[in-house]
Amino acid sequence: MPILLFAFGVATAQENAPEVTQKDSAPTFQSKVNLVLVPVVVRDGRGHPVGDLTKEDFQVLDKGKVQTIASFSVVKRGVVTGPQGGPRPEAPETAGATAATPPPIAPDRYVAYLFDDLNIEIGDLMNLKKAATGQMANGLQANDRAAIYTTSGQTMLDFTDDKTKLQEAVSKIQVRSTYQHVGRQCPDLSYYWADLIVNKNDQQALTAATQETLVCMDLQANQVSSAQQMAQAAAQQELSVGEQGTRVTLSVIKNMIRRMSVMPGQRLVVIASPGFLAQTSEAISDKVDILDTAARANVMISALNARGLFTTNMDASQQGAYSPTVQQLMSQYMRESAVATEDVLAEMADGTGGMFFHNNNDLTEGFARVAAAPEVSYVLGFSPLIMKPDGSFHRLKVSVVSRKDLSIQARRGYYALKHNNNAEEDAKADIHDAIFSREEMRDIPVDLETQFFKTDDTSAKLTVVARVDLRRLRFKKVDGRNHDDLSVVSVLFDRNGNYLTGMTKTVTMKLRDETLARLHSGITVKTSFDVKPGTYVIRLVVRDAEGQAMAAQNGAVEIP
Repeated sequence: MPILLFAFGVATAQENAPEVTQKDSAPTFQSKVNLVLVPVVVRDGRGHPVGDLTKEDFQVLDKGKVQTIASFSVVKRGVVTGPQGGPRPEAPETAGATAATPPPIAPDRYVAYLFDDLNIEIGDLMNLKKAATGQMANGLQANDRAAIYTTSGQTMLDFTDDKTKLQEAVSKIQVRSTYQHVGRQCPDLSYYWADLIVNKNDQQALTAATQETLVCMDLQANQVSSAQQMAQAAAQQELSVGEQGTRVTLSVIKNMIRRMSVMPGQRLVVIASPGFLAQTSEAISDKVDILDTAARANVMISALNARGLFTTNMDASQQGAYSPTVQQLMSQYMRESAVATEDVLAEMADGTGGMFFHNNNDLTEGFARVAAAPEVSYVLGFSPLIMKPDGSFHRLKVSVVSRKDLSIQARRGYYALKHNNNAEEDAKADIHDAIFSREEMRDIPVDLETQFFKTDDTSAKLTVVARVDLRRLRFKKVDGRNHDDLSVVSVLFDRNGNYLTGMTKTVTMKLRDETLARLHSGITVKTSFDVKPGTYVIRLVVRDAEGQAMAAQNGAVEIP
């Protein structure tokens, strides 16, 4: 029988160091940066996902150099498999006062809907809300959890399985015109057009804006100079507003990715937006950072263009007032702006393995597609053979070397972020990745049990019991003792998978040979939490320092 963890005393001053000590601390989470993760979706000629590929079928080029694929996982809808390809085991039975009660089933898929209320128009939003509420009523499964966010931050609902609350949250979303002008302006310049005038010094764009100003302000032909000044001032104002709107939108998406990174299961962000521009160097850097963070956090981004099927032709009120040349330029800018705003959504979906639905008025079908993860995808991980942490961009190319008839959707590249990694930071990153996953890991044999007792009707003590088998650990012999450190991390999530609290117990072992032999059946580490009655999802992760072996177990308990 495993014995409860305690410290052993010895007689002499030379030998009085305890054989086992323990330190408690709150876990700190951060993402690993030395492993580049590349989400990949492979489809056949009919557009169907291909799910029978192995690590050996793939090749990854980083700046043209072949990389060794160090980690490989297959992600199937509802199932995550690791390197061995086996399905994730079910949660273990719950021990304690409610042993006769079946443990609750933990959620394993999280969908965050982001509605771009800063850029959308009223008519498009009405159609979007109708389609979204229908999809949430019929498209979410029992193990799914969904959340509602908006780019303005005015409407938000955290992860839940309550479909009524989700639909109510969607119904409250309104257009926020903080970074867009309402009605026609004079001159009526778009952010894209303003960028051409101010940042790119496009004289044709300035001429077209000047001509529009002459018409809409009803100026005379000899007032061209005044019209040009008005056009330049309007362009500067529109540019400033547009850049701020993009900055806010990208910041919201980046924060959503970070929020999703701590959800214990498959992670999908659905962006419902008419699109937005990312023209400045700051915006481009933010966009790449989003892709990098999403890849490291295994977050997929899908996008739906909320405008549906749209046209870039000038309306009747605009036609005839300008010369054919100016009309042609204005139509050109409208068309180029529409393409550029879509490109941001397409790149985010393409770079994370998600779906991009656009140029289609069937938004109900669109939500059904973007909210459903591909039936199968892959996540390739590699540690760059040569990577200077200088912030440079590394272009990636992923191919299936065994077949040439397949289409591949994969991350396009990453930045070599500046960092100072060490063994301690790597350990924290390993534990972070294991905590916020549902995959079971069994490098170290570990048994998980839960116990609880209620102190009164509103309070309870929940204990997570980890029984760790020491026989597979790689001890290091120092001064006649067997050295190794164990990090035992117990984390509680609520029934919707939201992180509540956690505790790290660091067990430092300096065992004599006879003590190690006596502990052949292992040690027991207990972590207690003060909780209220309710349903809790438990994640236990164990990592040893010498061998860097890992164990991860799932559990669930319901305290009535």
